[in-house]
Amino acid sequence: MSDKFYHEGNTTSALRSWVMWQMLRGMGWAALFVLAIGLTLGAIWAVGQLLPAESKTAPSPYTQLDLGADALTELV
Repeated sequence: MSDKFYHEGNTTSALRSWVMWQMLRGMGWAALFVLAIGLTLGAIWAVGQLLPAESKTAPSPYTQLDLGADALTELV
């Protein structure tokens, strides 16, 4: 038995196939990551579609923060 990690006679083709396999594995992990992000965004969108129409036209909850910022600028 040889101590080499490949069993082919041509070392260049063995190295190329190993590199290609590593690149394909990385592509697979990246595809899973992108798919997970897409599913998360899709779930958020679906929950948003289930909300009543009145919740989409409600005033901004950040109005009080804006009023507080205006008051601080008047004090300074």
